[in-house]
Amino acid sequence: MPDPIKPAPIPTPPHPSRRREPLPWQRPKSHEEDPGAQKRIEAILESPSYREADEDVQFLQSSEARGLRLQLDYLKPQLLLNQHKIKQTIVVFGGTRIEEPSAARRKVAELRTAQRTDPDNRELARRLQIAERLLAKSRYYDIAREFGRVVAQNSTGPRADAPVVVTGGGPGIMEAANRGAYDVGADTIGLNIQLPHEQYPNPYITPGLCFRFHYFALRKLHFLLRAKALVVFPGGYGTLDELFETLALVQTRTIKPVPVVLVGEQYWRQAFNADFLVEEGVIDAEDRELFWFAETAQDIWDGILRWYESAGEPLFPSSKE
Repeated sequence: MPDPIKPAPIPTPPHPSRRREPLPWQRPKSHEEDPGAQKRIEAILESPSYREADEDVQFLQSSEARGLRLQLDYLKPQLLLNQHKIKQTIVVFGGTRIEEPSAARRKVAELRTAQRTDPDNRELARRLQIAERLLAKSRYYDIAREFGRVVAQNSTGPRADAPVVVTGGGPGIMEAANRGAYDVGADTIGLNIQLPHEQYPNPYITPGLCFRFHYFALRKLHFLLRAKALVVFPGGYGTLDELFETLALVQTRTIKPVPVVLVGEQYWRQAFNADFLVEEGVIDAEDRELFWFAETAQDIWDGILRWYESAGEPLFPSSKE
C-alpha cells in the first residue's frame, strides 16, 4: 500500500500590515537606475492631484464640490444629534443686540457721560437714544433666560424625547435662552454659522452640541427638523428671516404645523402687521392664526402646552400636565 498522504502544514498567519519582503511599489525607483527619478517622484507626491479627495481642502472648497459640502453640512450635525438622542427641540430666536440688563445699563451710562462732555454731538445723541431703547428691551433677555430654565426644568425626569432648547448660538437673546438651560444643568444646542468676520459662540452651549454651518439653508433645515415650537423675541433681519420662513412653510403645509410664539406684542405689532396683510388680501385670515403673542416665560410655555393639547397631541404624551 502507498504511504498515506500527509496533510500540508498550516502556514503561520501573515502579519496584518507588514511583509517579510516588500512589494515592488514599496520602494521608489533608485538613483542608480535613474538619477532624476527621485526629484520627479517628489513632484508627483507634492501635486494636489495626488492628495486623497477627503484630504484635499482646495478640492473640497471648489465650486464643483459644493454638492458634497452641502451633504457634509447636513450630515455632521445630524449624526451628532442622533448620537445624543436629541429628537425634539424648542427653537428660540431673537436679536443679538439685546443684552442682559447690566450690560445695557453700562452702555447707556457710558454714552450719557460722553454726551455731557459733547452735548452738541448729534451722532452721540442718536446712539444714546438707541442704547436707551435697547436698555428698555433688555427685559427680554431675562424673559428668554427664564424661558430656557422653564423648558429645561419641564423636560427632565422620566419623559422620553424631552425637548432641548436650541438657538443660533450667538449673543443677545440666543445667549439668554441657552444660559437659562445651562443654569439648571441641562443640555442646550447652538447652531452657529460661518461668517466673513470673526465671531464666537455664546459660552452657555453644551460642548459637543454647538455646530458651525457653512450654508444658511442647512442651518435652517436643522432648526426645523426637530422643532416642536418656535419662540421669537424682538430682533432684526435674521430674526425676521427665520420667522417668515417658518410661517411660510406652515402656511403652505410644507412642514407640519408647530406653535409659533411672538414675545412682546407691542414690538411685534409694529414690526410685523399681519392684520394689514389680511386687509390687503395678500394672506388669508386663517394665516393670522399661525402665531400668537406672549409676555412672560411661563405664558410662553403654558401656551405651547395648550396648543398641543388642542391639537390632540400633547407635547409630553405621558405627562399629566
